[in-house]
Amino acid sequence: MKSNIKNAISISQFKSDYFHFIPWRNLFIFFLILIAPGCIRQFIPAVSQDQNLLVVEGTITDQPGMNTINISTSMPLGKRSQVKPLAGCNVYLTDDLGNKIMLSENTEGSYSCDPSFQGVVGRSYTIHVKTNSLNSELSYQSSPVLMRPVPDIDSVYWERVVFARDLYNWPIAEGAKIFLSTHDPLNSCRYYRWEYVETWEFTLPFYVANKTCWVTNKSNDINIKNTSSLADDRIEKFPINFITNATDRLKIKYSILVNQYALNEEEYAYWEKLRNTTQEVGGLYDLIPESIPSNITCIEKPDERVLGYFSVSSVKSKRIFIKSQFNGTANLYGDCVNALGSKTEIIPGLNDYVWIIGESLYGYTLTYFRGCADCTDRGSTAVPPFWYDSK
Repeated sequence: MKSNIKNAISISQFKSDYFHFIPWRNLFIFFLILIAPGCIRQFIPAVSQDQNLLVVEGTITDQPGMNTINISTSMPLGKRSQVKPLAGCNVYLTDDLGNKIMLSENTEGSYSCDPSFQGVVGRSYTIHVKTNSLNSELSYQSSPVLMRPVPDIDSVYWERVVFARDLYNWPIAEGAKIFLSTHDPLNSCRYYRWEYVETWEFTLPFYVANKTCWVTNKSNDINIKNTSSLADDRIEKFPINFITNATDRLKIKYSILVNQYALNEEEYAYWEKLRNTTQEVGGLYDLIPESIPSNITCIEKPDERVLGYFSVSSVKSKRIFIKSQFNGTANLYGDCVNALGSKTEIIPGLNDYVWIIGESLYGYTLTYFRGCADCTDRGSTAVPPFWYDSK
């Protein structure tokens, strides 16, 4: 009993001496560290701007069939980005000669010129938008934008990339990097932007009706470059696209069409800030899309913020094909076989949530994934008109 009391006194004395030794400021910090994990909250800053800001995006070119303006409204901060197309707008172009070109709404929020329309290099264009589905009917217009000439693309080419090798140094996983080279002999372009459209062929590994399809995707990347600090207006080996072995793009045959645009310095600054916001940063105190200047204003409310940019440029294009063997490309159909079905029984949900991908004397091989039984789940059976242009 005395021993226990003595031990208790010793422990009590130790605690007293220990806490007397620790400065109270350190003890307070230690306490904050202990309770900090339970105090984490999502922080969404309060903003004063209107949550329904107009967004105008699109490019007018000197090529027919490539002239579309997309009109939408923005989402508030703190929410996942979503497109909110704005239908029912009155949209038209004017040029510096007084011509007026009407745009018609093809799909919701997407407005296009007549397919025969082609912009003229050296002429300036202004976009006009009148809305009737926001808070009130308002009119917007861009500043006049000069259609600048753009030089030809010298070359688009690809290089094989090895991601992994085996013990004998043989490549077992490969992909491709696609590059571009261009130059302006007049040294007048200086500011460039590129978009690309990629198309590839794929085939299902099962005996099904829709077995071979083609997929076409437009780029979402912001590819820009300027040569203003260089003596020559020349760009060599600029990376356009990077194809890993995680897709089936390189399984059979792949094509990429690269479009080259000329920008002025103001538009280049717009795309550069937008790229930094959407692709390279994204922290709480980084630039937000609402802070990127637009070339579009509201006539009735000049102080109203408008998002997006009306672009005008001539365009030069170049297409290449890749048809080569690549090691280790992804097998997207390894999990397709899910069940077996008897030929003597009715298969419930057939062609609704279960599909046949194989047949034998004894029954059917079934899958729960439509994409394993029908290539049109993610592609089209229509052969692209340019597909057999390659040598």
